[in-house]
Amino acid sequence: MKVFLDGHDFEFATQQIYMCMFPNSHAEFVPEKPVGGDYIVSRVRRREEEICSETEINLSGEISVGTVNIPIAVSCDGEDEKRAVRRAIKTSFYNAAVQFTSERPQWGALTGIRPSKVAAKYLDEGRSESETVALMEEEYFVSETRARLATDCAVRAKKLAGISKPNDFSLYVGIPFCASRCRYCSFVSHSVEKAGHLIEPYLRMLEKELSVLGEAAGKSGLSLKSVYIGGGTPTAISAKQLEFVMRTIADNFDIATAGEYTVEGGRPDTITPEKIKIIKQYGATRISVNPQTMNDEILAAMDRRHTAEDVIRTVHEVKNEGGLIINTDLIAGLPGDNFESFRSSLDRVLAFEPENITVHTLAVKRGSTLARENYLLPQDAETGRMVDYALKTVTAGGYVPYYLYRQKYMSGNLENVGYSKPGRESDYNNYIMDELHTILSAGAGGVTKLIDRSGGRIERIFNPKYPYEYNNAEEKIKQTSTAISEFFVG
Repeated sequence: MKVFLDGHDFEFATQQIYMCMFPNSHAEFVPEKPVGGDYIVSRVRRREEEICSETEINLSGEISVGTVNIPIAVSCDGEDEKRAVRRAIKTSFYNAAVQFTSERPQWGALTGIRPSKVAAKYLDEGRSESETVALMEEEYFVSETRARLATDCAVRAKKLAGISKPNDFSLYVGIPFCASRCRYCSFVSHSVEKAGHLIEPYLRMLEKELSVLGEAAGKSGLSLKSVYIGGGTPTAISAKQLEFVMRTIADNFDIATAGEYTVEGGRPDTITPEKIKIIKQYGATRISVNPQTMNDEILAAMDRRHTAEDVIRTVHEVKNEGGLIINTDLIAGLPGDNFESFRSSLDRVLAFEPENITVHTLAVKRGSTLARENYLLPQDAETGRMVDYALKTVTAGGYVPYYLYRQKYMSGNLENVGYSKPGRESDYNNYIMDELHTILSAGAGGVTKLIDRSGGRIERIFNPKYPYEYNNAEEKIKQTSTAISEFFVG
């Protein structure tokens, strides 16, 4: 559909709300107001102390107009005004587009990856939890269920922020290799079969980077609070290689100060009793065993080379070792799935009582095989039933939602939610999603995020994206070390 911006250039904000309201359509931004055919005109005017936005939508000859006036303080700065403009654009667009939708979006006119930040803002202003829920419903048209979900997660993040210290940091270590590439995956990851020759040089460079990061963290007076080894699939490498990575971390960081240490095992076909022992031996406190679905036909179609029984076996092996918190991931909306199948998967996972359950909504990213091939996905309403069932059933089982985020191209514009048994939450997930402290990232595709909470300053440092680039990144690693020292020490 053609989209014309009149009086503003907030194309990204317009694109965000467009994708929410018309997820199966494509926005074509044009330099002049279209004549005839389907089109959208987004207008913005500033009148004294308010932003006035009007959205006109012509769809199949039917015209709908949405308007909103949002007051702004005379003393506000440029960023405050930009935020007001973005909100006005999205609200007027929502008001016009909702007249063409059979069901109102659960997140209303609220876009962005962290809905709980809006809830946190209201809580910071002194609003109660019930007032925060009501404001999200009133100002952003968020459903009561989602407003409550965002508020619950914001409360958890605020508690963690209250005990976080300025010099706290977390360490992320990326292992971008997998046993095979899942069809929905868009991460930078290489199959061990095709890229096994890259692993040893990759680990040698990772050893150098961890040494440099450990030294920089020490000189900057940083204190380690959590470690997360992710991927890819960290357990796709051999037991000896995994031990090398974990020993290198222990050699360069004081993991005794870290209250949490996660290894994202992920695929049960890569997790062995030997690797579980190594994970426990080197101080990890958490492991992910991720089914994604307990439907064997869907697992095979997604090129996950394991079965539901492999998941159950691996969970039992982890429990037999003892001392490790277990996280499990499920995905709602996979090709070939339906509500009954998803319900069965969730119920089977709940039966072995993992401490954490993360329910993702499928996002068909451009880098995934799903985006290039013609797979039949469940209807958004069907995926919505899956996600709603998970929320109702998991919380009824004694789990609490503690973090959530949204992504582009998600089915039904829904969300990913992490649920936990009380007191078993993954702090790392809140640290990174709510930007509570610095994250030092090692490995290909890693993004180091330096955070000065007192001044609101954030600086990002990007590692080379692919392993073959990272394997020759010694100079880049040195530059990162210098940047860390300059940020904290000056």
